[in-house]
Amino acid sequence: MAEMFSSEWASLFMDIWNSDQEITAMLSDAGFSSVVAFGHQDEDTPRFVMTVENGRVVSVDSKPEDEIKWDLRAGQDFWTAMLSKPPGLMKLGIAYTSRKLRFNKGDYATMVKDPSLASAFVKCFALMGKVS
Repeated sequence: MAEMFSSEWASLFMDIWNSDQEITAMLSDAGFSSVVAFGHQDEDTPRFVMTVENGRVVSVDSKPEDEIKWDLRAGQDFWTAMLSKPPGLMKLGIAYTSRKLRFNKGDYATMVKDPSLASAFVKCFALMGKVS
């Protein structure tokens, strides 16, 4: 298995994401385009940055901090747990309120109020669990 957030992992994740009609359609219908980062809470820079255009991931690389619109951070234990058993919205909400999952950029409350974004957020974690 590729190490989570490595270049190999990111490339596999992009392929899995783009081949999933559910997430790409949800986000395309919502007109979602953004730069989303993931990483560890104890690190200054994200480990994985993806650029999403109209629901599809068009690149996975490093982007300047000012371009990142969503920056999700958690500890290694949280990320590992998400791979073995992807969470639902309730579990993600608990992780957010207990500060196990943090948004360095982006607004969690705004995201969960939009059904298409909330569903895609949950789906994102399920797709992470498919990377091997």
